[in-house]
Amino acid sequence: MSVPQVSRGGAGDGTAPGASPGAGRTPTRRRLFDAAVTLIAEQGFSATTVDEIADRAGVAKGTVYYNFASKNVLYEELLRDGIDLLADSLRQAADSTTARGGTRIDALDAMIRAGLDFIACSPALIQLYVAELWRTNRTWRATLTSVRGRAQSVVEAVLREAVEAGELSGELDIPLTASALLGMVLVAALDWQSFQPDRSVEEVHAALSRLLQGRVGGGGQAPPA
Repeated sequence: MSVPQVSRGGAGDGTAPGASPGAGRTPTRRRLFDAAVTLIAEQGFSATTVDEIADRAGVAKGTVYYNFASKNVLYEELLRDGIDLLADSLRQAADSTTARGGTRIDALDAMIRAGLDFIACSPALIQLYVAELWRTNRTWRATLTSVRGRAQSVVEAVLREAVEAGELSGELDIPLTASALLGMVLVAALDWQSFQPDRSVEEVHAALSRLLQGRVGGGGQAPPA
């Protein structure tokens, strides 16, 4: 199955994904997001200073504080913005597929591909997000929980529609299945980027499609990549 590609900035360089201009996504804030996620991925949150973020973004230190009250706030907004973009790309992939007459299983498969494309464009952001899931003492924990819930709710909605349409069993544990599918994409994509970069996105998508079709959809053949 082919999935419409979502155009983003930062492809392959570990930066946060780009976005069209809008509230909270001005060019300056985008540069600060890109600089912060790259530096934090390189040397860790605690070791990264506001001066380094400003220098990497090519702005004055005061510009950082004009846009964000602190480094913690910058990172909190970075997580919110990045995962919101991921959730949007998943929803767009699902909506596009069902609009073309595809099943909800097809929509889930399209979401897998959209997730892989997104992570390929912004591996550092997703690496940071996954790492933060295991930490409970951060000031942005509530924000992280909220943005995780938004991304997961997109997957839950499609699963719920599939159950209502009779494509999936009514006994399906929707929240846990949504979490498992989202986690599968995140972890598999990070493993791909870190340890198997020679593989194409089509190969990775095909492998995850087979898991989806066999374990969730109950089918035997995965759709062609």
